[in-house]
Amino acid sequence: MASCKLCLLAAVCSLLILTSFISSTQSASCCVRYSRRRLSCKRLRGYTRQNINGPCDINAVIFHLRDKFVCADPSKDWTQRVMKCLDEMKGIALA
Repeated sequence: MASCKLCLLAAVCSLLILTSFISSTQSASCCVRYSRRRLSCKRLRGYTRQNINGPCDINAVIFHLRDKFVCADPSKDWTQRVMKCLDEMKGIALA
């Protein structure tokens, strides 16, 4: 009886630890601030949008470089220009 309670306690503790780990890794993949660095369209491989409606705290554009990601403010003119450039390059590649 005591070993059954111990097993149940261990299972509950494991579940709590796993749940906290999953939620922390999810927030770690969010942009929390914007980069000040402006990027050239030529160096980028693409982008994704981060919305405040999801688990993340800010709206952002996440630019994909070969070996890292850079978070940008979607309201900035340079961000819009780079997104348009990437969309045009993608359109040419699909044609």
